[in-house]
Amino acid sequence: MPLLQVLRPTLPILIGASIMLTLSMGLRQSLGIFMQPLTHDIKISISDFTLALAVQNLAWGFLQPLAGALTERHGFRPVMVVGALLYIAGLGLMAGAQGVVSIMIGGGVLIGTSLACTAAAIAMSVAARAVPETVRSTVLGIVSGAGSLGALLSAPIGQLLNEGFGWRVGLLGFVLLALLMIPAAWYAGRVDKVPLPKPRSSEEISEATAVTAARAAFGNASFVVMTCAYLVCGMQLVFLTTHLPSYLAICGLDPMLSAQTLGVIGGFNVLGSLFFGWAGQRWNKLALLGGIYILRSLALAWYFILPATPASTLLFGAIMGFLWLGVGPLVAGAVAEMFGLRWQAMIQGLAFMSHQIGSFLGAYGGGLLYDALGSYTLAWRIGVALGLAGGIIQVAFALMRPSQPPVLKAA
Repeated sequence: MPLLQVLRPTLPILIGASIMLTLSMGLRQSLGIFMQPLTHDIKISISDFTLALAVQNLAWGFLQPLAGALTERHGFRPVMVVGALLYIAGLGLMAGAQGVVSIMIGGGVLIGTSLACTAAAIAMSVAARAVPETVRSTVLGIVSGAGSLGALLSAPIGQLLNEGFGWRVGLLGFVLLALLMIPAAWYAGRVDKVPLPKPRSSEEISEATAVTAARAAFGNASFVVMTCAYLVCGMQLVFLTTHLPSYLAICGLDPMLSAQTLGVIGGFNVLGSLFFGWAGQRWNKLALLGGIYILRSLALAWYFILPATPASTLLFGAIMGFLWLGVGPLVAGAVAEMFGLRWQAMIQGLAFMSHQIGSFLGAYGGGLLYDALGSYTLAWRIGVALGLAGGIIQVAFALMRPSQPPVLKAA
């Protein structure tokens, strides 16, 4: 049966989830555009700004399991709509900021909380529940790919507004874009009416409590290794989204290049998400994850060793974009395979906590090292070393020990 025919009844849900994801991720990935003018204007340091983004990532990560558990109790729609409203409030507070407190609360706490309710873990759980298992990985890749278009749109818009009218107008432009998250979340919330499929076996977590499901997840060695390696993913990606605009400015390159590069990353995200969604339907998802981490690390080393040029920067953006959000369908698909759909959002959130600890280190650690050394050299070397180590361990473990869900009786 053609894929479109299979998906037709759930297209409003999938389109809503994709739009919500593309805006929540795209706007967040483009905040680094405003770092230089914002910090100069309100007289805060680079590390102050990056601390706010680090707080954002920690709030996102540590609230993600709670948001996932709330979807089981109250449904996806209320969680996602509240998250959209928090995103708008956070951007608005940043746009009117006069000091570090507003940046910390708006860009840190409010947007971080919103992302826990609107970003990848929730959007992927919505998509996974809406479609049959036979096409799940492919659809997760499509939603992840559609969700990648936000950076392609928001980064150039933000940079044009920033250069033409100032960073405050740029952030207000982001507020207007974020308003679209509300109807998107509402339509995606139709998934609450889709019944859960029957468990394939007694091993699948279906009727367990949240505590029992969490205990089962952390008792699964494959899940634990995936979760630990996930830290490297967050560290590398958030280091780039936060510090690449600053690095290019240090190199004396056109400020628009950073927006163009983030846009290229967003465009190649689409191709990478589609490819890894397709690949995850056919090959070991956890081994593919490890391969992504290794290839990213090699690309980081290549780019930062050579002198930065517009051509090398755009090529680097294309490579990293292809390897960027491909992790989304692989992680979501692996969690669904190991533990079923009922607690997927919460269990995926537990893994995501590790990702966001890495994001904290990538954003704030990069800022601290730059303030202390006046260079990003040590920061990118640490990212490369940890990425290679995490990727090799992930691949080796996945090939030696295929993931198996734990036996868990209903609690």
